[in-house]
Amino acid sequence: MAVSRRKLIGSLAAGSALAAVSPTDLVSALRGTAYAASPPGDVVGKVSVGYQGWFSCPGDGAPIGGWWHWSRDRFQSPSPVNTTIVSWPDMREYARGYTTAYPPLGNGQPAQLFSSYDQQTVDTHFRWMQEHRCDTAALQRFNPFGDEGPTRDAMTVKVRGAAERFGRKFYVMYDVTGWTAMQSQIKQDWLDRMSAHTASPAYARQNGRPVVCVWGFGFNDDGRPFAPAACLDVVNWFKAQGCYVIGGVPTYWRQGVNDSRPGFSEVYHAFHMLSPWMVGRTGTLDGLDWFHTNVNVPDLADCAAHGIDYQPCVMPGDLSAGHRRHGDFYWRHLYNMTRLGAQGLYVSMFDEYNEGNQIAKTSETQATTPAGAGIRALDEDGTACSADYYLRITADGGRMFKGQLALTPVRPTPPVVGGGPQPGADLAAGRPASASSQNGAFAAGNAVDADPNSYWESTNGAFPQWWRVDLDASHPLARIVLAVPAGWEARTQTVTVQGSTDGTTFSTLTGPVGVRFDPATGNTATLTVPSTATRHVRVTVAGNTGWPAAQLAQVKVYAATGTPTPPGGLTVTGRTSTSVSLAWTASTDPDGITGYQVRQGGQTVASVPGTSATVGGLTPQTAYTFTVVAVDGTGTLSAPSAAVSATTAPAPGADLARGRPVTESSHVQAYGCANTVDGSADTYWESAGNAFPQWVRVDLGATVPVGQVVLRLPPAAAWQRRTQTLSVETSPDGTAWSTAVASAAHVFDPATGNQVTIAVPATPGRYVRIRVTGNTGWPAAQLSQLEVYAA
Repeated sequence: MAVSRRKLIGSLAAGSALAAVSPTDLVSALRGTAYAASPPGDVVGKVSVGYQGWFSCPGDGAPIGGWWHWSRDRFQSPSPVNTTIVSWPDMREYARGYTTAYPPLGNGQPAQLFSSYDQQTVDTHFRWMQEHRCDTAALQRFNPFGDEGPTRDAMTVKVRGAAERFGRKFYVMYDVTGWTAMQSQIKQDWLDRMSAHTASPAYARQNGRPVVCVWGFGFNDDGRPFAPAACLDVVNWFKAQGCYVIGGVPTYWRQGVNDSRPGFSEVYHAFHMLSPWMVGRTGTLDGLDWFHTNVNVPDLADCAAHGIDYQPCVMPGDLSAGHRRHGDFYWRHLYNMTRLGAQGLYVSMFDEYNEGNQIAKTSETQATTPAGAGIRALDEDGTACSADYYLRITADGGRMFKGQLALTPVRPTPPVVGGGPQPGADLAAGRPASASSQNGAFAAGNAVDADPNSYWESTNGAFPQWWRVDLDASHPLARIVLAVPAGWEARTQTVTVQGSTDGTTFSTLTGPVGVRFDPATGNTATLTVPSTATRHVRVTVAGNTGWPAAQLAQVKVYAATGTPTPPGGLTVTGRTSTSVSLAWTASTDPDGITGYQVRQGGQTVASVPGTSATVGGLTPQTAYTFTVVAVDGTGTLSAPSAAVSATTAPAPGADLARGRPVTESSHVQAYGCANTVDGSADTYWESAGNAFPQWVRVDLGATVPVGQVVLRLPPAAAWQRRTQTLSVETSPDGTAWSTAVASAAHVFDPATGNQVTIAVPATPGRYVRIRVTGNTGWPAAQLSQLEVYAA
């Protein structure tokens, strides 16, 4: 396995406030006449995400075999003592999971992981990219001349197909870690394998050129020992091939220190775009601000002077190390790089569960994480977050980067989808806060972060002072918890709490009252307030016996316990290839029901006033699970309804078998049945030899009227003409089978593309099985593609 990027030089001790000088102004002042930013393309002006696609599991058909990248020993099942991961994926939207040796999840279910080799996994990931405005995927490609090669080749095909289906762009990102013969082999690989994919309409282009990235030149570690001359040769060679070449370079590339070898300046300046690495460099907001001022601003100026596009990394933070601060870390990085004026953003990474910096859907709580394994879920700091939270932040950050959302240092993305809190959650956690004044760095936001030792302090010697928070929606409040740091000596502050629905007109909820903070009771006090619909909470402090200023380390706001009843009787009333229609029975609540939110995979996909909805924009022939929550007059959400599942209808003329679950009677070596539905005519299934009959079957996901089956072998002339004797069978349940087309001899001839088309009398079935009883060209059943079309 390749050396982890995390093992590079760690973070610096860094700490400074936000830059006082506008970095955009500074960069403009430093730009030379050589600079001309590239126009928007597939990487300039876009949000790119690093995509590993490197997980496999036994039985998925991947040539590499085993638990690739899930385990240190890939031939042993992943467990707490045999693992490479520090985060756990949310598994609810994968059609297939593979059971591990981890303890069961906190909810008692088996601990399962996905395989990137399953086409449905890749399609799910690219659908998430589509839904959350990730424009371009950088497909990681390590040395393909070892045992990883065939699997990575197949993954490129799968990624290409998913990008085409979901309207995303992709490009090849070579990682040269540990690649001894890189200088010659990277050229060979591009010419012989990868360049063919640039013909895809989904392959990323910039300035009219296909994009390729080389990651790792100049890094100061043993895994990348290449001399500058060899690296420069590779960069110039790709440019001569007509490519737009991105350099994944060290953090300190410009100075040639720390993680960068000296003497690489000519190499770095030969790239069309530079994308410096940042993972592991810092885990604090102050650290991000330090890098912005001291590294990113002068980096961009250097790029401007040399006519190079700049694509800095942005990262959600290492979940396993507690860096994320329930989204504030990621948002600060997105904000800093947007105000910087970068030409593009590179998210590190989409699916990097190994290093804990993934944005793909992640386990929300310990209920869906292996029990006792020490793996943090998204609520690790006490803030409830939906599985798709970091995808949603990516979408909002992309909007800000593209000017579709105002530049703001305040994260607009709520941790829980739909803006509603989890039942019993602190409504103020992470919400925008402000104050009448602050003393030094003791800002209002310190009272709503997860750190009980950070605090807001007002200007000294000037009472009264106020602090306020926007809860994002109105809620019937029940209590407010105030605290100062636990180690402080006792004090009493005179407090009044007011509420407002619009942020302008406030009414008093309680006080003025002397609130006692005593270290013997944790320096915490609870105030009960009337159940009044409130969005903005204002705490006014008129006096403090312990210090001549207002001081608050934590302000927690909790809603009344009354909630709407869950919607009932959720049913599917209709479906097309791109939509599902739903209906349900009404909820009740004393405050009245104002509407309903339809949720799919944890994300709100429709908001309606009545008891029916149609969810559009779906992918054909794909299974979806929906729930509905009610919203009452105070903005309080009900518990979700019972879930209902539906599979969209096939697209007209679509291959119903593409990427669907497939099984077989047997296979030899790496020629598994998954190859028959991967969209590539060059990969194939081959059964055990000299053991007819053999079969392969596909689950279409729903019963459809099957009208045609197309069977293929690789089109190369080396696959000589042969006749296979076979029949077509269908089944509604995978158990009871009927013969749709009787056994007959079918000729596969390379002169006609090695393709056989079989008309099927309009036969309803969910499962289609091809049963092979003979082959004149080889003593085994062989198919490269099994395609099924509706009547």
